[in-house]
Amino acid sequence: MADTIKMRAKLSDDICTVKAIIKHPMETGLRKDAKTGKTIPAYFISSVTVEHNGEQVASSDWSGAVSSDPYVTFLFKGASKGDVVRLTWIDNQGATDTSEVNVR
Repeated sequence: MADTIKMRAKLSDDICTVKAIIKHPMETGLRKDAKTGKTIPAYFISSVTVEHNGEQVASSDWSGAVSSDPYVTFLFKGASKGDVVRLTWIDNQGATDTSEVNVR
């Protein structure tokens, strides 16, 4: 997948706020197809990691309980303007995407 992450990182005082939207269908594996009646297979992001200048600052393990096109936001200290923030996700079918932004 490509271009599934829309992200920004903004510095205020000593705190960097990262906001991201990840475009992903996030199927739980519990819904049934309305036309066929068959269960739609689980398809969800299972891992999200965030790095600041190559050092991990956040990570999380997700399940099918997260909504489609999830919104992620968090804060961390120690960033400077121009630093690189990288977010990577991996789903339960092995697809992945990465996006980088500079702290503003």
